[in-house]
Amino acid sequence: MEFHEVLKKRRSVRAYKSDPVPDDALARMAEALQTAPSACNLQPWSFRLVKNDKIKSDICKCYSAPWLAQAPYIIVALANYDECWKRLEGTSIADIDMGIAMEHLVLAAAAEDLATCWICAYDIEKLNKTLNILSPWSAIAISPLGYPDETPAEKPRKPTKDVFKIVP
Repeated sequence: MEFHEVLKKRRSVRAYKSDPVPDDALARMAEALQTAPSACNLQPWSFRLVKNDKIKSDICKCYSAPWLAQAPYIIVALANYDECWKRLEGTSIADIDMGIAMEHLVLAAAAEDLATCWICAYDIEKLNKTLNILSPWSAIAISPLGYPDETPAEKPRKPTKDVFKIVP
């Protein structure tokens, strides 16, 4: 699929089929994730593809929407706040680096005709405890992964001139 088609095709999906995803598609997604850039190439992330029903159920207890449990997999995106580049004033950019990597993964999923939905509105402390994620790591995004069982309509977007400006 052509790159710009993938960008237009990607949607936040909230209904999933239970069909498994072929291993070769997962491998291509992992490769896309591995190519994501990060500040100073530190790659302060780790991504977990959770297939285990018990662990998926535990993750779902940290987020209230029932559709998360429909997907055959849940992606957990972890950031390491010690191993990331810091801005001049000392603040971490682990969230930015992980976000870039997560978007590589999400777009690769769309290219495989798979669906995802970024989720950040969950109890981070509870999820970290549930998955035994210890500082300096933290689970800062999750997403279902699977074949869509809906086709969300395209959302209205701001005009390009409002989001991208050329400064002469």
